[in-house]
Amino acid sequence: MREINLENNIKTCIKTNKNTPRIALSMNFSIVNAEKKAGQYLLLNRLLMKGTKKYTSEELSSILDENAIELFTEMKYDYLRFRFVCLNEDFEFALSILADIILNSTFEEFEKEREKLKGEILAELDSAKVEISDLFTKTIYKNHFYGNSYTKILEEIDNVTFEDIKVSYNEILTNSKKVLALVGDVDFGYAKDLLNKYFAEIPTSIEISSNISLLNLAEQEYVEHIKDGAQQAQIIQGWRVAPFGSEDYPRLMLLNVILGASGLSSRLFLELREKKGLAYTVRSSYENHLKGAVFSIYIGTEPSNIEVSINGFKEEINKIKNILVSEEELNNAKNNIIGKQQFITETNMQQANMMAYHAIFGRNFNYQDEIIEALNNVTSSELIECANKYFTDDFVLAVLKP
Repeated sequence: MREINLENNIKTCIKTNKNTPRIALSMNFSIVNAEKKAGQYLLLNRLLMKGTKKYTSEELSSILDENAIELFTEMKYDYLRFRFVCLNEDFEFALSILADIILNSTFEEFEKEREKLKGEILAELDSAKVEISDLFTKTIYKNHFYGNSYTKILEEIDNVTFEDIKVSYNEILTNSKKVLALVGDVDFGYAKDLLNKYFAEIPTSIEISSNISLLNLAEQEYVEHIKDGAQQAQIIQGWRVAPFGSEDYPRLMLLNVILGASGLSSRLFLELREKKGLAYTVRSSYENHLKGAVFSIYIGTEPSNIEVSINGFKEEINKIKNILVSEEELNNAKNNIIGKQQFITETNMQQANMMAYHAIFGRNFNYQDEIIEALNNVTSSELIECANKYFTDDFVLAVLKP
């Protein structure tokens, strides 16, 4: 693994994995400003693959298919990601295609993609699970960019103009930090020369702070949605917590696994589903963004079990706040996370994505090693301290029911 800055200051890591047949690249552009209208960035992302000055949308799709190049763009709240994986011999060609998309996208299918996006969102919102997630998201992230949920996008997407897309993309292109991770059986000098050649016209990467506001502490809030014809109740309870890279990050990861992210062995599954028979589905999640994070618990249950399920949440939270986790359970949780970390970085593409993700948030490309070390050092008493710090009465509770 070797790190360099390209000639336009793009922080780059090149990792050589010998005897692998495909090369992977992941490149992130930081998002400095919140979108002005909900859905603007999501629509922008869809349009990036819809043609360039050189290729139409159909030609671009055909070229990628014919050459077995998997190329994607992904819009997150805090960064825009470009990534591809290709056969080793097609590396230079894939770079040329990606550079063309980054620099010469035309966004010509604007109206068509906007209508498709609206239709897809409406179809998604037919699901009760998606509806409760939407309600929870726009409540816990109230008055914040991260709260631009599906329903808010539907309210504002018709106000997004073609000019909005061009202006916002130009802002991201010129006014952003850029990082790149390349992984595969590739010579360092050869790769460095090609990256400088094809990405030379990309505007210089700058160290710039995000203007997206920090998440404030949430106050307790209850929101409810009545859905005609719903077969079950959906409940999400959540708290605003410390994000990725913070001192509490590894502790919150462990609390997530212990409570509900480890499937059959998690406390919520064992207590609420297996012992009490309350749940069709029960889980916890830890959602991270640059300016804040949310820890949440979800259950799908019979409508008659809403109150007892909420009380079940409270019981499990009180346990984790007051009773030391056993060494066995703690070690199992650590091994669970470390095992998953290894599993999700098996391929060149997974490694490139992980490294670029760490770097765009200001961490080292190999920050995963630091996370594993930090996880191994967490104690049971630190988990109690962390649980009491965040699992307070200042939570959002969202309920969907018939």
